[in-house]
Amino acid sequence: MPQTIPAVGAPSGGSDHAPDGRRLGLILGMLVLPMYVALGAPSVALPAIGRALAVPFGATAWILAAWSLTSALAMPVAGRLMARWSPLRVLVAGVVVLAAGSALAGAGPTLPVVIAGRLIGGAGAGATVIAVFAVATALPGRERIRALGIIAAASATASACGTLLGGAVTAWLGWRAVLAIPVLALPLLLAALARRRTFTRIAGGEPDAPAGRFDLVGAAVLSVLAASLITLLQAHSVGLPGPVTLAVAGAGVLAAVGLWWRVRRTPDGFVPRRVIAARGFLPAGLIGGTIFAGYYGVLFVAPSLIEQATGGGALEAGAILVPAAACSVLAGRLVGTLTDRFTGWQVSAGLAALTVVGVLVVAVFDGPIPVVVGAALTVCGFAGAQAVLVGLAPELVAARDRDTGQGLFNFMTALGGGIGPAAVAGLSGIASVPVALAVLAALPLAGLVLTLTRRPGA
Repeated sequence: MPQTIPAVGAPSGGSDHAPDGRRLGLILGMLVLPMYVALGAPSVALPAIGRALAVPFGATAWILAAWSLTSALAMPVAGRLMARWSPLRVLVAGVVVLAAGSALAGAGPTLPVVIAGRLIGGAGAGATVIAVFAVATALPGRERIRALGIIAAASATASACGTLLGGAVTAWLGWRAVLAIPVLALPLLLAALARRRTFTRIAGGEPDAPAGRFDLVGAAVLSVLAASLITLLQAHSVGLPGPVTLAVAGAGVLAAVGLWWRVRRTPDGFVPRRVIAARGFLPAGLIGGTIFAGYYGVLFVAPSLIEQATGGGALEAGAILVPAAACSVLAGRLVGTLTDRFTGWQVSAGLAALTVVGVLVVAVFDGPIPVVVGAALTVCGFAGAQAVLVGLAPELVAARDRDTGQGLFNFMTALGGGIGPAAVAGLSGIASVPVALAVLAALPLAGLVLTLTRRPGA
């Protein structure tokens, strides 16, 4: 039987006040800080990692892509698990896995071991993020936007300011310490658990309707499809042999066919037909994924471009990118105001357009200033999309599918975050970095077209 716990903000003995989106957003934002630092901080350390492990720079893109891949895959799994467990149990399990994987990545003697640690840590991060968003999206409309805006600002600031932190830690403690930063999520969770009453209320939320048997086949084919896509994008940059590349492509095709067949034959499976068929759900997820791809693609390449332009090291590159990180705070504060005046699809169109321009600025212009400007625009797109589209997702599906829909929606956006750096790394092996970024800009451009033609959530 699924565990039933009080809804977020529900009265408890008549003493609790109405839910405060700002307060909950601050607490939840603190919990996700180490996970999003784990996205930005390693990007600055990648050149040092490549030199230390004697691997090509393009191969280090796996350190970012591996995290995004398993984070994306863990999100729908966590969404389904919350039909059986409480968000608190999912959150605790996620943080423990996150810390264990990050410790392994920090201690890894070779790139494959480092990547294995990032894969494990990313899975824990995905489960943790879903548990956090399950709480925030259970708030009523205005308070939900406030909470999501703060979480979005915290996550974007952490991922972008992570470049400064990553540069400082790389310069003073080494790149291994950078990869181990997410271990800090464990003491943050323990600090939250110390405030038992407040934390229990925050970690509340009613689960979906009683769940049936877990669809292992559906989860497997979706995982293979996502992994094969990321692998194929980086096949050239990591020197994947031709036969292996063909085998991966074949596995991806079979997984795509298997997923289509599974959705048709098992409507209530891991990917429920009623969820992905909900009006606007798939377009909204694809739009979010394209915006995330643009942001993470720029985040992957920006530190190395700045190092090349200035001749400095990781610390200098991280410091130069701080103004871009600050823009996430502005985006998080403005998104609530914008959603009061415009529809979700209109705001999404603007965010996609900002991301397109940001990617192209980095691609076309040389020097550290254009890189910072372009990164700032993509940061705004990322932070805004996280608040607007993640807040929109639960309203596109039935109430009983809220957690499942949230997991699948975040899977699409996080997968876009893995595709971005993988595409830039793969293309930069056969073309110049500006050309790779120009091609990357086609992804958020496609998202912009979707907002203008499908209008999800209009």
